[in-house]
Amino acid sequence: MSTPHRRSSWEVKDAAILAELITLMNLSPDEAALLKSLGPTAEPLAPQMTTAFYERLFAHDNTKEYFEGKAMERLHGMIARWFIGLFSGTYDEEYAHQRLYIGHIHVKIGLPVRYPLAMMDVVMQYGDQIAAQSSQPQAALKAFRKVLSLDVAIFNQAYEDNQLKHLADIVGCEALARRLLLGTS
Repeated sequence: MSTPHRRSSWEVKDAAILAELITLMNLSPDEAALLKSLGPTAEPLAPQMTTAFYERLFAHDNTKEYFEGKAMERLHGMIARWFIGLFSGTYDEEYAHQRLYIGHIHVKIGLPVRYPLAMMDVVMQYGDQIAAQSSQPQAALKAFRKVLSLDVAIFNQAYEDNQLKHLADIVGCEALARRLLLGTS
């Protein structure tokens, strides 16, 4: 059985992921500026988005259990800040660390990755409404979807990092862990 050679993408870690993804997604400075111009439009819609977000989560028993007994006002505030941050116009190392932190919290509480992914349509609906209010709605929609995809990729990276770390700890090295994940041990 042949062993896959080491991939350069395997070396990209933490905040370097952001630079790689922005390059891959071709998020331009103009798109970032366009999103930033929509930040004030996002703020008043954030409470509606968080309400819709948590209504869906509480309507499903398997997601509701992650939030029962939690300080919902604080959680609403966190989701609202995250949503508004999609329109910050600044997608730098700090932005990446914030998004990775959110992903790591999801991992830490044992939240299956399918749940945050399943909620992206709620976020997209409200982001699309904001983009539609732009003087350049099509460009704003394209930019918003790129940034939302960026966040999804970074959240997923937190899950991958966790999975890889634990498997590497068990088998003794990351290279072997990657081969095992590929099914080519």
